[in-house]
Amino acid sequence: MEHKIDLTELTLSLASLMSVTGHTRYSKDKLLEIVSPYFDEVRETRLGCYHLIRRCGKENAKRILVDAHFDEIGMIVTEIKEGGFLTVTSIGGLDTRILQASEVIIYGKGREIYGVVGSTPPHLQKPGESGKLREIGDLLIDTGYSKEELEKYVSIGTPIGFRPVYTRLRNNKIAGKGFDDKACAACAIAAVAEIPSDELWGDVYVQLSNYEEAGGFMSGAQTGAYEVNPVCAIVADVDLGTTPDTKRSETVPLDGGPSISTGPITDKRLTALLRKLADEKEIKNQMSITAGGTGTNTMVVNLVRNGIPTVDIGLPLRSMHTSNEVISMNDAAAMRDLIEIFVTSPEIEKEVCPNE
Repeated sequence: MEHKIDLTELTLSLASLMSVTGHTRYSKDKLLEIVSPYFDEVRETRLGCYHLIRRCGKENAKRILVDAHFDEIGMIVTEIKEGGFLTVTSIGGLDTRILQASEVIIYGKGREIYGVVGSTPPHLQKPGESGKLREIGDLLIDTGYSKEELEKYVSIGTPIGFRPVYTRLRNNKIAGKGFDDKACAACAIAAVAEIPSDELWGDVYVQLSNYEEAGGFMSGAQTGAYEVNPVCAIVADVDLGTTPDTKRSETVPLDGGPSISTGPITDKRLTALLRKLADEKEIKNQMSITAGGTGTNTMVVNLVRNGIPTVDIGLPLRSMHTSNEVISMNDAAAMRDLIEIFVTSPEIEKEVCPNE
């Protein structure tokens, strides 16, 4: 299928939006401006998830859920100090090893304020402190404001995110903040938006879910999936990308295609069928083994109502939970194509509803 949506530009547009967990409504207007032209209807749930709906035009159509969480890691203000410094704590699994000297945006009342995470010069470090990882509560964000000026716009509980700066690397790779998981959201939107409605085997609900980065069973994908009540789902999230200092058994290489997860909580029949169809269409993919939980929304989506058969796919990503996550757009294009298969294939429909 010929694709008109520029997947890289869509990815960067979504990733640059502020969506720190619990604050996804901050960028609602900008998000709707980007996605609304491609869908028949857009709904917002009570918990700040978004359902982007493409209808197939069939009477009593089945419902298909495509989930990609829209929230991202970040920080929250815990104290405003003299000299315009802030102390913070993390929201989500922030990698504190890379925080010092990071550029951030404080999303204050009526104003976005730029700041940098301060770093103690080696000259002032005490013996034994050099190279030692500091706790996030010990770090300071420098804003350049006075405390009095800062308190006009910032209070305890104000969210903070990484500054959206992106770098195009060689071989179709890009680096920046927010690809976990808005790169997968871009794949889902690009896939579903371009399919002619009569090729869909059901009404498709692209769910941009909230709270995934909060961890555990707090994901808004659960209540969102309950509301949609689909016959099946595909969850698209990032997967741990291989680097020279990691084990291949725990990661997936970039440019190997998206991973298709096999484990106790993924649907065995749909997973095997999606891999078979992908191989037939020569869409690059790789297997990922998850012996326990997947660490994605699959863990909660498939337990909704009386159970939703769910497939879990992953976009290889390096430097996860940092301001410079790295993905390959070759993998992203293949993920888009996997989602296309899932929502258009008669074989998938027959597997889900064998007696119809």
